[in-house]
Amino acid sequence: MGVTVEVGQQSAYLARVGRVGMLLLPMITGIGEQVRAWADELAGEEGITALAWDPFKGRSSDNATREELSAMLRELDDDAALAEQRALLDYLFDELGCTKVGVIGWCLGGRFALLLAARDQRVANVIAFHPTVPSDLPPHQTYDAIADSAGITAPVLVSYPSADTVVPNADFEALQTVLQSRTAGATFTQYFPGAEHGFSDKGRQDKEVNANAYHLAWPQALAFMKATIA
Repeated sequence: MGVTVEVGQQSAYLARVGRVGMLLLPMITGIGEQVRAWADELAGEEGITALAWDPFKGRSSDNATREELSAMLRELDDDAALAEQRALLDYLFDELGCTKVGVIGWCLGGRFALLLAARDQRVANVIAFHPTVPSDLPPHQTYDAIADSAGITAPVLVSYPSADTVVPNADFEALQTVLQSRTAGATFTQYFPGAEHGFSDKGRQDKEVNANAYHLAWPQALAFMKATIA
């Protein structure tokens, strides 16, 4: 259903159907088959226009190894990525005529969903699946997504697996504290005992605990989208 579109100097994956939209911020897979399938599902089954950011400029799980994608991730610049994402928001509103737009991200995209919403009040909702927000920032990251989340005014849904080895439980609790201290914007939490970081990735769903977490999490995320942008 979707097509590749050019937005300024960047390419993105677009599945277009109507006047409400979601900006999709991928995990380490980039705009691989699974992210395209999510975009197509939002458009085809939920009536939501979906636009996916391409963090790796054409490289994805379709044509690159996990190691290659991880190396590219370590080269991502926060300010450059956020500028691209805001340009995609502009495109959704100005070019596609969307009246409401939310943002959903997985892993690295979950982190950027929080950072973007803290900086752009146009965002109508934020969904962060197992966001990669460790308090100990790696060298390539400029911004602390936990602290910056205080600036989000939209409703937020955060999905966290208890066996996340990338983001300690203490950091998730810190994120929850920040989100729940906001004076605007409801906070919804999904917490899955035993599930692992990236449980939404089909490649991790050979483990029953991850598959079960996703089976519960995704329908709730869809309902949250409908409630906040429909």
